[in-house]
Amino acid sequence: MSTIPETAREIAAAVRSGGVSAVDVAEHYLGRIAALDAHLGCFQDVRAETARSMAARIDALIARGEDPGPLAGVPVALKDNIMVAGAPATCGSRILENFISPYDATVTRRLTAAGAVLLGRTRCDEFAMGSSTEHCAFGVVRNPWDPEYVPGGSSGGSAAAVAAGLVPCALGSDTGGSIRQPAAFCGVTGLKPTGGRVSRWGLVSFAPSMDQIGPFTRDAADAALLLQVLAGEDPHDDTSAASEAPGGMDAIERPLDGLRIGIPQEHLSDNNDAAINAAVQNAADVYRSLGCDVSTVHLETTDLGVACYCVLGPAEASSNLARFDGIRYGRRAAGADADLEQTYSASRSEGLGMEVRRRIMLGTYVLSAGYYDAYYTRALKVRRLIHDEYARLFTQVDVILGPTVPSPPFRFGAHSDPLSMYLCDKYTVTANIAGTCGVAIPAGTTNVDGSSLPVSIQLQGPVLGEDTVLRAAHHFQIATAHHTAQPPLTAAT
Repeated sequence: MSTIPETAREIAAAVRSGGVSAVDVAEHYLGRIAALDAHLGCFQDVRAETARSMAARIDALIARGEDPGPLAGVPVALKDNIMVAGAPATCGSRILENFISPYDATVTRRLTAAGAVLLGRTRCDEFAMGSSTEHCAFGVVRNPWDPEYVPGGSSGGSAAAVAAGLVPCALGSDTGGSIRQPAAFCGVTGLKPTGGRVSRWGLVSFAPSMDQIGPFTRDAADAALLLQVLAGEDPHDDTSAASEAPGGMDAIERPLDGLRIGIPQEHLSDNNDAAINAAVQNAADVYRSLGCDVSTVHLETTDLGVACYCVLGPAEASSNLARFDGIRYGRRAAGADADLEQTYSASRSEGLGMEVRRRIMLGTYVLSAGYYDAYYTRALKVRRLIHDEYARLFTQVDVILGPTVPSPPFRFGAHSDPLSMYLCDKYTVTANIAGTCGVAIPAGTTNVDGSSLPVSIQLQGPVLGEDTVLRAAHHFQIATAHHTAQPPLTAAT
């Protein structure tokens, strides 16, 4: 078998040129999954025969002189809340344990049309509610850098799979940081596009005003390639943006001379781990050397983000998850058919985990009579404040540089208090609230109790500003080697 390239764009070029077959690429990654994933738990479902069939089809197209597309033969994994026709879609929940998706999500169709090979589905926190992938009903996902540490969440399976080399790229969803935070913890690149940039048709909703699908990749150049495939207006999704397509490699290779970068003073908190603040300062020095204008700015609404999110997100989740009631589809509790209320109560109590039930109850409470104005209406007003502050700041700077998360990865069980877990998303939730874009990129490692663990920086941009943040990320990765670091993982583990 020929040597398999590491990045998606290199794989596609090699497959298209005949340097390696799509079947050989698929077998390489299926072999990695077989050797490593029993220990890591990244995949909920591996569809080996389907992947082999898709890869063979790509090779046949190339043999006939046809172009399979920009992702020719590139293996991709999908988070388990994105629909693939005929495949399970559990969302990490017992209530959907036996649910089979009847249709393809728009992103699934676009990947297939671009020549991608779908390897399987990755584990996530139940209904994408979590920051550690400890809340998956089918088992935790372990961080490839040290299996005693979490991979982040809710898209922990996708992030860990890319970090461990089980797949060159994967999709996740981000409602309050669920792409960027696990990307940070696993030492990979994770892009949250602008709200509406990528269709949500076929994504099981958590909080639709903040949900967004995006890619995990080894580097920003692959993220730009994936975004070109995924982005675009979709008649199935009324919230999808009718906007000019992202520019891909042509856009991100432009020099950074004169790029205005702002570092929010509120993001360099003394409560952050020292390695996180140091990574941001080191990144600022790199950007200055690349000709950027780096300055200190203010995001005064930073401390309002988690509180706002913890009202709006659960409120939307309470409404969205009402459909999982044991009647129309999903798990129905045994012996609960005699009484409708008993069926609802028993099926939801049996099928939904503690974190999901907590958020449903919180959301129902803030939407209830007597509390709607006190909590939900007030959170909407705070959302406007956050949105407007971002809009004003992006008239002064082109990119916001700061931490992705306040700390390196933590051990399993370290955040048993829900509030302390929610605060892990302090620097990511505001982009979802404001509807802007952001990318997490590796920025080095730090020693935690004898383990070398990743640290990350986040680059945020304005609405539809993905080309700018990916350009900044791409040039940072040209100037540094942080994104090339590999976890100390071998087949023996």
